[in-house]
Parts: sequence; C-alpha cells; structure tokens
Amino acid sequence: MPTRRDPESRLPVVIVGAGLAGLTVALQIAPERPVIVLAKRRLDEGATAWAQGGIVGVLGSDDSIDSHVRDTQAAGAGLVDEHTARFIAHHSAEAVAWLVERGVPFSADPEGPLGLHLTREGGHAVRRIAHAADATGKAIHDVLLDEVRRHPNIALRERWMAVDLITSRHLREEAAPPRCYGVYALDIETQRVETLPAAAVVLATGGVGKVYRYTSNPDTATGDGIAMAWRAGGRVGNMEFIQFHPTCLYHPQERSFLITEALRGEGAHLRLPNLDGEAGRFMAAHDERLELAPRDIVARAIDFEMKKHGVDHVWLDAAPIVAAKGEGYLRAHFPTIHARCLALGIDIARQPIPVVPAAHYTCGGVVTDLDGRSDLPGLYAVGETTYTGLHGANRLASNSLLECVVLGRTCASHILANARAGSPALPAWDESQVENADEQVVIAHNWDELRLLMWNYVGIVRTTKRLERALHRIKLLKREIDDYYGSFRVTRDLLELRNLVDCAELIVRSALSRHESRGLHYSRDYPEALPVSFPTIVGRRGKRRDAD
Repeated sequence: MPTRRDPESRLPVVIVGAGLAGLTVALQIAPERPVIVLAKRRLDEGATAWAQGGIVGVLGSDDSIDSHVRDTQAAGAGLVDEHTARFIAHHSAEAVAWLVERGVPFSADPEGPLGLHLTREGGHAVRRIAHAADATGKAIHDVLLDEVRRHPNIALRERWMAVDLITSRHLREEAAPPRCYGVYALDIETQRVETLPAAAVVLATGGVGKVYRYTSNPDTATGDGIAMAWRAGGRVGNMEFIQFHPTCLYHPQERSFLITEALRGEGAHLRLPNLDGEAGRFMAAHDERLELAPRDIVARAIDFEMKKHGVDHVWLDAAPIVAAKGEGYLRAHFPTIHARCLALGIDIARQPIPVVPAAHYTCGGVVTDLDGRSDLPGLYAVGETTYTGLHGANRLASNSLLECVVLGRTCASHILANARAGSPALPAWDESQVENADEQVVIAHNWDELRLLMWNYVGIVRTTKRLERALHRIKLLKREIDDYYGSFRVTRDLLELRNLVDCAELIVRSALSRHESRGLHYSRDYPEALPVSFPTIVGRRGKRRDAD
C-alpha cells in the first residue's frame, strides 16, 4: 500500500550518515526544517571520529589561498578542479571559525591565529592544520553530535540503514520526471523496512574502504551512498583513485589503527626493520621531499621496499622528534597514538612503530556540484561519498574534514532555498515475495572473497591482467548477491555486501579505462602519465566520458 500524501511543510530532510558532513548539514537545516539523521551503527562509529590529523585552515600570516590551492593541485596530480579547490580554500578560515564557535577544543597556541596551534602534514608548504592533539575527528564529532542530540528539530535514528533511494521509477504515475522522493530504510532492531518521504535526501555515508582486506576505515565504510546513487542513475567519478594511508599500525591485536602522518610532519622517519638509524631510511630513493611526500608516493615507496626486502612492515621512528623537541612534546601532541601503542607494548618515545599501508580514503564518488547537488533532483551528497573535483588523483592531507564543513554548509543553504513543493504518495516496501535467509554463509564467504581479491588485484600497484581477473570474479559475485537479495529479507550484512560489490565494479571499470599512471592509480602496464588527462566520469550505461 502507498504511504499517504504528506504536506510539504511537514516533510523532513533525510540525511543518511552521522559523520561530520551529515551533522554539519543537519545543524544548518534544523532551525528551519525538521531533519532525520540515519546511522546504521552507533552514532560514534563513523570515520570522522577516527580522523587523527586535523582540518586545513588558511589562517597564518605565512599562508595564502593561492598556496593552499597549489598544494592541493600538486597532490591531485593534474586532476584537481581549480574552481572547487579555490572555493574551498577561500572558505577554510570561515569553516575553522565555525567549529571554534561551536566549542571544538582545538590545540591552543596563544600566539597562533584564532589562538590555535597549527601543524604541518605531508604535501603542505606551511603549517596550516588546526588539530585537537592527535584526535581531531573525535573532538569535532563529539561537539557536533552533542549539539545535534539537543536540537528539538533533529531526530536521530541509530541502527537504521538506508536500503535504496525512492525515485521516479517507484511511482505509479506515467512519465514522472526523474527525482529522488525519499529513502527506504531498515530498522535493524525490528528488521522492518520503512518508507521515509523527504523534502531532500542527503548522502553522507563516507567511503568504501571496507572493500579492501586491510583498511584504516571503520566498519561503516561500505560505500552505501555511492552504490545507492549509482543504482538510482547518478554519475560517479574518479573511483579508481583509492588512497592508501602509508602508515597503519601493524599488530595482531589492531587491524585498523591509523598512525597519523602528522607524526611524519613533526619529524618522524621511515626506515627498514633490518637496518638501524640513517642506514635504514629509504624515502630519499623515492622522493626528494622524503617523509613529507604526498601519501600516494609514500605508500608506494613502503610497498616497494616491503616487497624488495621481503618484510611484513617498515618502522616509523619518532626518535627524531624526541631528540629535537623532547619526549613531553611527543606525548602532548600525540597522546592517543602514544597510549594505544603503549597498551600494545610499544613505547613510541623509545621504540619504532611497525606500520603498513592500508586503504584509507575514497577520492572519487557521487558527482556533485559545490552545493552538493547530484544528477538527480532532490538528491544531495557531501563528504567522502562525493566527487567534487577537490581531491583529483590524490587527496591532500586534512582537506577532507574541510570539504565536509564547507560543502555541508552550502548544501544546507541550497536545500533550504529550493525545497520542493508537494509530495506524491510513495509505495511501501514490498517483501511479499521473499523469506528469511536459511543460512548466512553465502554472505560471509562472498564478503571475504571480495575483499581479498580487491586487495590482491586492485591494490596499490595494478596490472591490466589483474584488473580483468578481478572484474570477472566481481561479475560472478554480483550475480550471486543479486540472486540472494531478490530471494531473502534484507539484513545489514546483505545490504553492505550488495553496496560493496557495486563499488568494487565501479573501481575496477574506472581503473581499466585509465591507460596511464597518475596519483593513486599506478599501473605497471602504463607506468607513465599522459601529457593531458581528465577525470573518469561514469554514467549509468558504464561509459567513460570526460567531466564537463
């Protein structure tokens, strides 16, 4: 049965995802319209709370918008949209000030701009990273989430997962214009799928790191927003560019703990585990910027050295920081890393940290403009879920939190100024032809197989043959998963696997279409960069075309 027709004035904005991007949009919209925020796990389990480094702000007297744009373009390897980069850099100081006004406890420096201590990370020409020690994301998320919890116009639905977008194809009207009207959402506690009409839907679900066996991402990073937008007919861009963080802790008791590159920014050295001191350092053989090179270069260098020397990890040595600034400085600026490593028997002031690269950030995603608008009217997306042109072929460190705030605010403004009139009746979720799954082993097996083949065939270094093998297996998995989806009632595990396999196919198809090595995409078959290159924009028919 269709849901009843709701007056436009009562329709909420539905935000899928409760990280920095989603909460920013919610706080900006809530004073004028009701908001529903969906979080498929606990509200504190998203990627924002895991972010260690910081947020970019063009604040210092030695900094400028032009300098920030140049650094973003250099990291993005020729595929950064300059207008996007300049727009976000221009609004960076305003974004940081917005967070300061809300009470985010950034690390202080009485002599710094806005009273903030600024640090430097790889790829940045100057210190421009506002941070809260080494747990910036958690500090930001805690403050915004507390404000959202207290707002009377925001409804938080924890353990609710979006199943699919409700679009014109779901309506029973002839020739309905393309549009997003709401979302089907699974209440994980009751296992019921509800129909949620919306004035607008905002996808803020983060990236797709869990498609790989090794990742620094939380369990929420299953590409939900990208897959839903793709199935609804939206374009996606630059999905081949998956950033592998160079330094994820290598320890049997920790599978996803990231070691921030701010540690390298403050002077920590990378070296081989079988050589001591300067003799073990290897970055000079790969880039003149040494440990301050962009992430893609550092990750490939570590991968190369590990394979060359047959080692399972390399060392990240903080001894130079202790020697230059003292052990107290190290502990004060990196308390989370110090405490976590110490609990595992590693004193980072005296012992090097074992690290490996791991899938970390999705530079591509749903194609949107600077207001967060997708190809489908009524559907918006913000944050890591999107492709805006900011990150190009590789993300510059700490630009991601900035993008969430700047474009989260512009997205909210556009929604408030362009709320649609009227709401058609929407069909209820139909599960009359499905039954409860008789066993879960199919999901568990396919999940493991997908993540392993993506790690082995679509990792840091790629070949055409590996990509073709991956695509063949992905097609088979996709058929199995689609058959399972059509036969049984949905669960979170099934929905996440369905989304992951869609994203895996997009990553591989995009990688196969790029006949060069650029930024995060390195191919042994095409080791050189082309003199002229364009973003990979894929439409629903699977064709590659250059960005407009």
